[in-house]
Amino acid sequence: MAGFSRRLAACLHTGQLALLAILVSGGIVLQILACALYNNWWPMLTALMYIMLPMPLLFFMGSNSSSLMSSEGDGWANLTKFLTGFSVIGSIAIPSILKHANLIGWGALVMELSSFAIFGIAIVWLLVMNNQDEYNFF
Repeated sequence: MAGFSRRLAACLHTGQLALLAILVSGGIVLQILACALYNNWWPMLTALMYIMLPMPLLFFMGSNSSSLMSSEGDGWANLTKFLTGFSVIGSIAIPSILKHANLIGWGALVMELSSFAIFGIAIVWLLVMNNQDEYNFF
């Protein structure tokens, strides 16, 4: 019976990795569709923020702090909070500014913001998986 539960747990963990991969690839597809469907490649500027979005997590993984939500923190935790805030605001602001300047349409704006939401869910899912003992990526 113990072997069965071990195999079931391994199957569930594989499913979590698959879900994470599907979320990231869905965000990338929405990003590209926002540009390709409207024949306007200005929304691709947001990809710079998407590249910066996981970087703070890589910095924080080397920190001694236990949580990003704690008020105390060393230099890495503070840098992580700053860069995360910068990339989140930039990911929302760039498409909004492009729409305000009439460089993109409403459809591209909705796709860009949906892509941002999917990437955000993927990063939260990565944090949840990283707190589990079986998945300690860093």
